[in-house]
Amino acid sequence: MGGYLADVLVIEDDQVLSAQLRDLLRPQGYAVRSSLLGESGLAMALANAPDLVLLDVMLPDINGLSVLRRLREQQQTPVIMLTACGAEEERIRGLPHGADDYLSKPFNLTELQLRIDAILRRTRSMEHRVPSPSTLQVDSLVLERCGLHARAGSYDLALTPLQFRLLWQFLLQRGEVLSKPYLYRVVLEREYSGYDRSLDMHVSRIRRRLSEAGVAADRLQTLHGRGYCFQ
Repeated sequence: MGGYLADVLVIEDDQVLSAQLRDLLRPQGYAVRSSLLGESGLAMALANAPDLVLLDVMLPDINGLSVLRRLREQQQTPVIMLTACGAEEERIRGLPHGADDYLSKPFNLTELQLRIDAILRRTRSMEHRVPSPSTLQVDSLVLERCGLHARAGSYDLALTPLQFRLLWQFLLQRGEVLSKPYLYRVVLEREYSGYDRSLDMHVSRIRRRLSEAGVAADRLQTLHGRGYCFQ
């Protein structure tokens, strides 16, 4: 998943709505893939399982319920069905096939965002995750989660708890670009705002501590418009 909160696959033949969904979700920290056809969308889901699928019922090539049924034969990815206004029959048919939720068009984008967040929280709370490591090391840089201790060789970096968590996330996903919305939610535990400079300030202080410890400050890179990456 890289520096994104989740990978969302949109299977929707309405190009305007598909673009609206992409523009809604990407600034919130989601990676968004899309398909205008059921067959190609199904192939995308099976080749690289997303964290969530937004699936239109009425697609030009195959019915969305057929896509759902075939998807469920191989994976249990959460699916929100997007149905025509008042299509109660489609909802009744879709839920037994394994849909996790549905929304009737036209729907409120804020409502969709809330549904997505709720489903991802629910499914992730049920996952059996591999325990996180207690120690991370990259070259001379060592982070010990017990006590939030960070050092480079024998030099103590003296990070605040929040700065430690940031650096831990950078090392844990070394080489990957972590977006600002992702870091705000995962580390700062609040929503990203373009006017909030606190993340930039913390990253700057981490760089300074690394430089003082003899670690090249440019290993923690700022990729403008994308986020940060530790090399």
